[in-house]
Amino acid sequence: MRWIALHLPRLSLEAFAATLPREQALQPLALVEAQQIVGVNPAAQALGVLPGQQRATALALAPQILLGHADAVRDAQALAAVSHAALAFTPAVSLQERADADPDTVLLEVQSCLRYFGGLARLLQRLQQVLVPLGHRMHVVSAPTPLGAALLARVHRRLDCADLAALQAALDAAPAWLLDAGRLHAQALEGMGLHTLAELRRLPRTGLARRFGQDLLAQLDAACGERPDPREAIVPPAQFEARLELFARADTSEQVLHGAGVLLGRFVAWLAARHAMARSLVLVMAHEPRWRSDAQVPPHTTLSLALAEPSRDAAHLRTLLRERLANLQLPAPTLELRLHSGEVVQKAPPNTELFPTPASEREGLVRLVERLQARLGAPQVQRLACVHDHRPECASETVPVDPAAAWRSVRKDPTAMVPTLHQPVWLLSPPEPLAERDLRPWLDGRPLQLLSGPERIESGWWDQAFAERDYFIAQAADQALVWVYRTRMSAGEGGWFLQGRFG
Repeated sequence: MRWIALHLPRLSLEAFAATLPREQALQPLALVEAQQIVGVNPAAQALGVLPGQQRATALALAPQILLGHADAVRDAQALAAVSHAALAFTPAVSLQERADADPDTVLLEVQSCLRYFGGLARLLQRLQQVLVPLGHRMHVVSAPTPLGAALLARVHRRLDCADLAALQAALDAAPAWLLDAGRLHAQALEGMGLHTLAELRRLPRTGLARRFGQDLLAQLDAACGERPDPREAIVPPAQFEARLELFARADTSEQVLHGAGVLLGRFVAWLAARHAMARSLVLVMAHEPRWRSDAQVPPHTTLSLALAEPSRDAAHLRTLLRERLANLQLPAPTLELRLHSGEVVQKAPPNTELFPTPASEREGLVRLVERLQARLGAPQVQRLACVHDHRPECASETVPVDPAAAWRSVRKDPTAMVPTLHQPVWLLSPPEPLAERDLRPWLDGRPLQLLSGPERIESGWWDQAFAERDYFIAQAADQALVWVYRTRMSAGEGGWFLQGRFG
């Protein structure tokens, strides 16, 4: 078997930094739990702030440091996003539990899918590309056993143990505190001069178990592949729901978009794990309580985003959300964001194409319509719809665009959106009277050549706009085609009119 371990050494700090504006995330940061520093970024570490120090000591060393509180729920949501992204590659994804802390390592069993992705190197490359938007620094180790890969990922940034022999050699050089039991008895092991796992393995097993318990030997055997180590695979939830508490209140839509971008990244990872695409989603912006003393200020603002075509493209979803937020006036500052999945459909991702196809061109047009609707509002984006009336000026009307319904019919019949036109799209309003000489119409001082016709209509008796006309397709002196008609004498004074031009 082949296991990949993704260890996130700065999970808590990166989950906290995701709530900050970009400029603040680069400043010295530290996490505090029970008045003690539990995590620092490189900028804070350069100033002498280290994990284990007291909060007062950190402030004395770096008065400008930005302190945040550790949050196990926030960390769990960030780790769940990583596991969901991994589920897009293999269904056998699990978390490495720890006896003394929350999990921070994701395990993937990939032996059965190596051929599909073109080998381990190609799989790791694609996996890292998918994980980049989540914004975590990771240690990646592959090994024949899950526990062996998880332990080595805590001390190696990149390592590939191709077989059990290579795994055993790497584990022998690893420190003894990697094991849960090793950390529990760290002082006793240090006093006995036992620093590495190789030194533990050389001791008599009976005495080692009597002194430190059976758990130490069980973990050591599982890591080396000498003991079964079954894992329970993660199953993604049926519905997505995530919250993000902002470090500072968001007064503008751009600040809200930054936090929403974090949730969108996790939402896309969940969609990939479900092998699904979103047709709609809901963003809830909870407002600051002290601004809600006025009864007219709601406790939260809800923004629903519906898509014409199902998608899990993070850039496309972010663009639509940006357009909608730009037109939204927040009644009060926002302190917390919640993202819920709406309608989700099971659909395979689009194939990569060398040349554009009708399907990809239609998808591009649908996305254009979606963006225009998000920016201008759905009622402002309209299209022409046919009306059952023979009079050309009454044969169409403008209606709001529903691209989803239009393209569903196109998928069934690719020629549905390419009708055969016997009439021009460009119509004059009102029709232009034409001069007549020798019973022939003239345009711009030159006679028109009638090519086809007449096509007679008699319509409009029910709305006091009765029309009796004979239509012709004619050719002008510059070879352009025009659409003209002659009114019949029974409808009033006769004459020629220019109704439209063919493009």
